[in-house]
Amino acid sequence: MFKVGAGLFGALSLAACSVEDPLAQQANAGDNKNYIAGDGSVTEYAPGSRGEPVQLTAKLFDGTPVDAADWAGQVTVLNFWYASCAPCRLEAPDLQALSEEFADGAQFYGVNIRDERPTAEAFERNFGITYPSFMDKDGGILLAMTSYVPPQAVPTTLVLDKDGRVAARILGVADKGTLKALIKDAVAA
Repeated sequence: MFKVGAGLFGALSLAACSVEDPLAQQANAGDNKNYIAGDGSVTEYAPGSRGEPVQLTAKLFDGTPVDAADWAGQVTVLNFWYASCAPCRLEAPDLQALSEEFADGAQFYGVNIRDERPTAEAFERNFGITYPSFMDKDGGILLAMTSYVPPQAVPTTLVLDKDGRVAARILGVADKGTLKALIKDAVAA
């Protein structure tokens, strides 16, 4: 009886291992990219289901303190990134272009989760990024946003409505057209 049970257990264990799991495949790929790429999924939150405004206080790389309470009345875009993240590099020019296009309707902030100031500044110079970034190596902002930002899913971009609530989220590279539409909707509301 024990041998049959053990055999059945072994067969079930092997069957369970054969289930395809894209996150496990990424983790086992051995490509040393040190992140789990988002799948590009877009989540929009209806106004009635957005919950409470984002609450965070943090410092930008230049030392300027920022309190999310001061964002009331403005659409805010938060992009979680770090310099060696290949998808972050891919989306950087589009984020900069959108920050310029919506200069009068939305404010942009980067949230750098890994880099020291010189590395982050080099990335910003290389990609012409003019909007400021928070230094979040200690994970304070990421922790405050864990309901929306999976810790290893970088890049992730959030659009906050004028009340400071998360209106939309993009996991992975932010497609320029999609992000533009999400920002336009938030600005128009």
